Amino acid sequence: MSSIIAVVDYGMGNLRSVSKALEHVVQDGVRVIVSSDADEIAAAERVVFPGQGAARDCMQQLKDLKLDEVVLQAAHEKPFLGICMGMQVLMSHSEENQGIDCMNLYAGNVRAFSDGALEAQMQSLKVPHMGWNKVSHKQAHPLWNDIKENSRFYFVHSYYVDTEDEALVAGTTEYGIEFVSAIARDNVFAVQFHPEKSAHDGLQLLKNFSVWNGKV
Repeated sequence: MSSIIAVVDYGMGNLRSVSKALEHVVQDGVRVIVSSDADEIAAAERVVFPGQGAARDCMQQLKDLKLDEVVLQAAHEKPFLGICMGMQVLMSHSEENQGIDCMNLYAGNVRAFSDGALEAQMQSLKVPHMGWNKVSHKQAHPLWNDIKENSRFYFVHSYYVDTEDEALVAGTTEYGIEFVSAIARDNVFAVQFHPEKSAHDGLQLLKNFSVWNGKV
């Protein structure tokens, strides 16, 4: 009987890139599906929650498709990987779109790089933060296996996660400020960068996820 990794399809995110990258690294007997069916997602052994675009659109799409509850349930129960917007909306609130309540899995806010308070630190840096940047590991984790400290990953974002609990932080990146680029707790690992666009190290992270049992 095959094991299933479900990539959540809620109409946002480069799902083909994510699914193809996973298919490239999984072991025999592991099947990758892209699904907007709550029952299929609930039945999968592992769940990937990707996304790009705006927080309000993301939350609305999840609610319209009745996927918000099954995604939150998966984040409580099984190996779960959030990518980009799929990391941000795990927080309690986002400043995007004049403020939007998110999934509230973790206490924290999603803040804009362009916030006036950051003007001195950001200097002439462009927003969105786009391109390759280093990730510093802040905790040992199975998903960092065979990925060197300060390896580069590919980013595209204008907002960043500001967690209330520092113990949640699994990786940070410098872009004018030091911001949280990975979080981890129990069976959840989530990243601001795009592993599916991050060459060898991104594929290694996806490979690590594909065999991770959800324990640290």
